[in-house]
Amino acid sequence: MSDIPADVCRAPDKTGEHCPTLPRLARLPINRCNLPAVILGGLTFQRHPTRLQIDGIADLHKPLWALLDDIPEAPERAERFAGYMQKHFRLQQPEDAGLSAGQTSARAKASYLRVLRGWAFDAESREAAVLKGWVESRFGLCPRHHGGPLREPGSRAWQRYVEMRAQGLRGTNALESQLDLLYAYSQYELARQFPQRTHLRLYRGVNRLSEHETVDDNPQGDKVLLLNNINSFSRSRERAGEFGDDLLAVDVPLPKLAFFSQLLPGMLRGEDEYVVIGGLYRVRRARF
Repeated sequence: MSDIPADVCRAPDKTGEHCPTLPRLARLPINRCNLPAVILGGLTFQRHPTRLQIDGIADLHKPLWALLDDIPEAPERAERFAGYMQKHFRLQQPEDAGLSAGQTSARAKASYLRVLRGWAFDAESREAAVLKGWVESRFGLCPRHHGGPLREPGSRAWQRYVEMRAQGLRGTNALESQLDLLYAYSQYELARQFPQRTHLRLYRGVNRLSEHETVDDNPQGDKVLLLNNINSFSRSRERAGEFGDDLLAVDVPLPKLAFFSQLLPGMLRGEDEYVVIGGLYRVRRARF
C-alpha cells in the first residue's frame, strides 16, 4: 500500500504550458558547440538561455581576449578585433595563406566582411548560403529556406543550396573559421555592453505569415514558429515594419545573436540589423 493517492502518482510530473520540440528534420545529430541542436534550438533555451561556445575558439584566441579586456571603449575594441582578423587570417596577404597567383582576386577577397555584405544585400545569395551552412555546421540547425523551401535533403532546392554553399567556400581562406571568431567576438561584446541582460526584444516584418512554419498557435496571439537557421531582425520597430505586412516581436537570447549592427564600423547599419540564429521561437504580433 502507498500513502500517495493513485491519481497523484499517475499525473504528469510537469504541468503548465505545452512545449513543442525542435523537429528532427530541422536539426543534425551532432554539431561543433557545447549544446546539441535539440536543446539550443528549442523553446526552453529561448526562455532560459546559457552560454554557447564553438569548439576550440576561446582557447585558440586567448591573446585576443586578453588584449580586449584592457580596452574600455567599444570602438577601439572593434578596431583591434578587425586588425587581429586581418593579421591572423592574412586577409591582405592571401599568398601567405596558400592562394596561388593563378587564382582570381575575387576569391582572395572572400572574407567574413564579404559574407556579411552579401547577406545584407540578399538573404538568398551565395554568401547567405555560406552563412546558413556555417550555422548548420556549428550549431546543428538545418536551413529551412534558401531560394525556396528546404524540406527534403536531396531535393532540387536542397541541391541548389549545397552547390551555392560550396561555391561560396571554394578557394577561400578558412572562411568558416573567420565566422567562428566573429561570433565569439559578438558574444564578448554583448556581455560587455549588456552585462545584466539575457534577452533583447527584436522585431521582424514578414509577409504571408500563414505560410511560415507554425508549430503551435495560441488564439491569444502567441505563436511558436520554426524559423530559418539564420534570420534578420531589428531593434527598431519602425524599421522592421517596413519589410512586411505583419510585425513580429521576439525576445531573443543573447547567445543566439550571431552578429549585430553596432559590432563593427559600417556593418549591417542600414536596418539596425541583428542576425539571429534560428530554431523554435515564441513570437507575438506587434502593433505598427
